[in-house]
Amino acid sequence: MNKLLLLFWLFFSVSVWSQDSLAIAKKDSVVFTEKDIIVDTNSEVSQPKFETNFKEKYKSSEFQYEAKITEKSLWDKFKEWLAYWFKKIFGLSNMNVSEKYVEYTLKTLAVLIVCYVIYMITKLILNKEGQWIFGKSTTKKIYTDEEIEKNLTRIDFEKLIKETLTDGNHRLAIRYYYLFVLKRLSEKEIIEWNTEKTNTDYLYEIKSADLKTDFQYLSYLYNYIWYGEFEMTEDSFLQAKNAFEKTLQSLKK
Repeated sequence: MNKLLLLFWLFFSVSVWSQDSLAIAKKDSVVFTEKDIIVDTNSEVSQPKFETNFKEKYKSSEFQYEAKITEKSLWDKFKEWLAYWFKKIFGLSNMNVSEKYVEYTLKTLAVLIVCYVIYMITKLILNKEGQWIFGKSTTKKIYTDEEIEKNLTRIDFEKLIKETLTDGNHRLAIRYYYLFVLKRLSEKEIIEWNTEKTNTDYLYEIKSADLKTDFQYLSYLYNYIWYGEFEMTEDSFLQAKNAFEKTLQSLKK
């Protein structure tokens, strides 16, 4: 009995649902006729026109959407090589960190090189004699024979000897001592200074026997130390220095 009631209810429900669906379908369907179509007779359709060379406008880089792969230069490859070794030597976490260290290192080296070049150029311009801007000369000028010939009476040999002794250049000091003696002899009109003359020529011009003996000994010391490049000890230099100063003192009177 119950099964018959259930079958009857299902049959009734399906019939009702089918009728409702057909009613909705019929209600939603719309039929259009020719009267419902509106034709626009006022507007005109024109064919679009393009410029002759319109494609040329779109060849610039702004309209290129394909990514171009640029070939790495030798400099880029060199930096990558450095980054690889930085990472390997210093145990850096990744290549990005290593590349940053390489950039910092290269920039630092570039700054140091530029500073060194500027320093050398400035030194050459402002310090032709080896003298820095705010310092004293580290090298003493050695006068040539031509300069001595023109300026013998104006050269301050005492100053030159003092500066040379401060540098410890004993050979150059002996040279200046000997030229200082010639200057004093010329000022006393004992000799007539001339670069063409030899030490023997000056010796013949000296009339005083004692002074002739002293000058002969000083000439021997000068030739042996300056031209013979004799390496002097402190004692031998003091002995020669005292001999020159003794003769200079006698010529000062």
